[in-house]
Amino acid sequence: ENIILNFFKEKLNHSTSPNEVKSWKESLRYMDSVLQDRGIPDDCGIAIEYQIPQTSKRVDFILSGQGAKGEDYAILIELKQWQEAYTTQKDAIIKTYVGGGIREVAHPSYQAWSYATLLEGFNEAVYSENIQLYPCAYLHNYTKDGNLDSEFYQEYINKAPIFFKSDAIKLRDFIKSHVKYGDKSNILYRIESGKIKPSKSLADSLVSMLKRNKEFTLIDEQKTVYETALALAKQSSDINKNVLIVKGGPGTGKSVIAINLLVELTKLGLVAQYVSKNAAPRAVYESKLTGTFKPTVIKNMFKGSGSFVNTKANEIKALIVDEAHRLNEKGGLYNNVGDNQIKEIIHSSEFSVFFIDEDQRVTLNDIGEVDEIERWAAFAGASIHIMELSSQFRCG
Repeated sequence: ENIILNFFKEKLNHSTSPNEVKSWKESLRYMDSVLQDRGIPDDCGIAIEYQIPQTSKRVDFILSGQGAKGEDYAILIELKQWQEAYTTQKDAIIKTYVGGGIREVAHPSYQAWSYATLLEGFNEAVYSENIQLYPCAYLHNYTKDGNLDSEFYQEYINKAPIFFKSDAIKLRDFIKSHVKYGDKSNILYRIESGKIKPSKSLADSLVSMLKRNKEFTLIDEQKTVYETALALAKQSSDINKNVLIVKGGPGTGKSVIAINLLVELTKLGLVAQYVSKNAAPRAVYESKLTGTFKPTVIKNMFKGSGSFVNTKANEIKALIVDEAHRLNEKGGLYNNVGDNQIKEIIHSSEFSVFFIDEDQRVTLNDIGEVDEIERWAAFAGASIHIMELSSQFRCG
């Protein structure tokens, strides 16, 4: 486990808890047992704790190799040490004991499937070089009891099979059904080195969904602000940072512009994310773009304002901040995480746009002011642009 920990520190620039190191040791012992089979080639590729770029998500275990006809395959395995879990009435959500108490978390099959979907939607090597991903979950301490394998979760189990304590041979057979030969084509290296940009199919589906939502049509000066933001995003780089501040009262269409920007930048193959302090607007717009309240890959494009504490400089092309007046200095449950959310957002992106209504600040913790944004933009060496929406529009 020390070897893994050292690589973990080197790759992610931080350490982890003794409990996580202990969990690696236990889970990898079970995986070693599963892989002890002549039908699984010795020269398969293996990745442990692979971090999906531009997210905090990590895939526990990846095994790569080739199929019978030379296809490139990667098996993504979500490992859990759980011994009990309970059903809920929420899509893809279960209850189990984690972090010192019973909490609601994503079903392991959903977790594994969502990670595969993220890579398929945003990793250019995966979608352009036809690397086929097969997700699954392995709960090596869990005795099958009808909860995690309930019919309620079958949609996700079909996408990512779940294997329990007595299913080691079934997991082995699942791997062998796909991987026949070792990794002859550097599959893991190609995934690791893959450029992060949204796939055309993801962009096309977003564009078509936007067209079906008439409330997202841009009117008058909304169009002017949108085109200015689009031009600034395109010309921004790590040596040409730009910050756009858009002032406007309620009903001026700030959110309409934000969503149009998100979709158009994605269509252009650029990594863009919609940011808000509160989860409610993210959930509303995510559901409008997907046509469903079910979680999908689009979820990765909607972020909380505290998501950029550990992000590298200029890692993201564009961050689109709605309700910027609600930003806080620090994030987390106790407002003790990070340094300053405005600073972190500007630091993390080549281009950031802040939609703000200073009259709508609600609590003493709200620090979203034009002066504060300008201060941190200047600190980052970014060019500052200010526009104002004055017309009142009714928006959906």
